[in-house]
Amino acid sequence: MKSHLLFWGVLTIFLKAVLVTAQDEDESIVLAENKCQCTRVTSRIVPSPEDPSVDIVERNIRIVVPLNTRENISDPTSPLRTKFVYYLSDLCKKCDPVELELDNQVVTATQSNICDEDSYMETCYTYDRNKCYTTMVPLMYKGEIKMVETALTPDSCYPD
Repeated sequence: MKSHLLFWGVLTIFLKAVLVTAQDEDESIVLAENKCQCTRVTSRIVPSPEDPSVDIVERNIRIVVPLNTRENISDPTSPLRTKFVYYLSDLCKKCDPVELELDNQVVTATQSNICDEDSYMETCYTYDRNKCYTTMVPLMYKGEIKMVETALTPDSCYPD
């Protein structure tokens, strides 16, 4: 009997946790997610604390600071990074081209008007798992030391 009640109690707590988590995710809209800089900007509409009849927009900025990362993530011998700089305008910038259909024509556009391909250089604080990172390492082969290129993110560099 005790194990039966314990099972239903644990099941109830689990279901409540799942429903609360799902409810929070449904209300939030992801404005920007930058995996290179480990950031995520979301917003949701909530009642105002001063006047509950008025809805306000709440912005949440989540920044995960990766510890033990290098100044140059492609060089395992570079010094540890101690300075992390985030600009909200850069986090919300969506410069990737998107294809749209306008008047039966397919056009390519970006979702931001402040994209300048020449001057925009994003600093990555961690590996983007969709990008291939490589570095040169010394390899001894038949008594000779040769510099060979090796993958730091093999899943992204080599197809299945």
